[in-house]
Amino acid sequence: MPFEPVQQEKLSHGVIRQIEGLILRGILRPGERLPSERELSDRMGVSRPSLREALADLQSRGLLTSKAGAGVFVADVLGSAFAPALVKLFATHVEAVFDYISFRRDMEGLAAERAARLASDTDLALINTIFAKMETAHEKRNPADEAYLDADFHLSIIEASHNIIMLHMMRSMYELLREGVFYNRSVMFKQRTTRDTLLDQHRAINDALQARNPAGARAAVEAHLDFVEGSLADQQKSERNETFAQKRLDHEVSR
Repeated sequence: MPFEPVQQEKLSHGVIRQIEGLILRGILRPGERLPSERELSDRMGVSRPSLREALADLQSRGLLTSKAGAGVFVADVLGSAFAPALVKLFATHVEAVFDYISFRRDMEGLAAERAARLASDTDLALINTIFAKMETAHEKRNPADEAYLDADFHLSIIEASHNIIMLHMMRSMYELLREGVFYNRSVMFKQRTTRDTLLDQHRAINDALQARNPAGARAAVEAHLDFVEGSLADQQKSERNETFAQKRLDHEVSR
């Protein structure tokens, strides 16, 4: 018979499952510090020995890491998504930039469509809150905050699509973007007219999501990334033109 005696679950196993779930769902993020041992044991209602046993298990499997004197942190589980040699290739080959944008267009369009259908009211409130922060940052002269919130806004849509594989894959892709592997996002936000256009595009995405319009949300994301692609192509062309213009000037001066 396929039945076995029912055994009471060890408390440490319950702790392990809960922390695993938080990491899997992207609620606990790579590099995030866990509460102190005392606070964590109180919150979870378990003894410190049970908690230590659970944390030791999670560390042994590479999900958590301990730093002497600093505490326990969520491990950088995204760090192995791309080999360092491949990341260097991404950074030095122009075609990788446009393939990256094309990939984002496909994935984020799908995510926005799913989010419009599947997101909870709380998911949509979070997206709307981040967009409100983008509007506030837009009024500042320094566009760095707006550029940073841009990634948070798009990731919140991925999270609201409730596909954990897509979540971790795209979070890994955004880490490379934040590190400037593909292109410098801050350049996109330097010109006021471009910043205005980008904010309007994010507003269109947010409006479609809040209205739970799947087709509209996908179309708004695709239009936004088409604009990003075109802007980067124009920027690269301008840089090439400037290089040749400088050569002509240098040649004229030297005559």
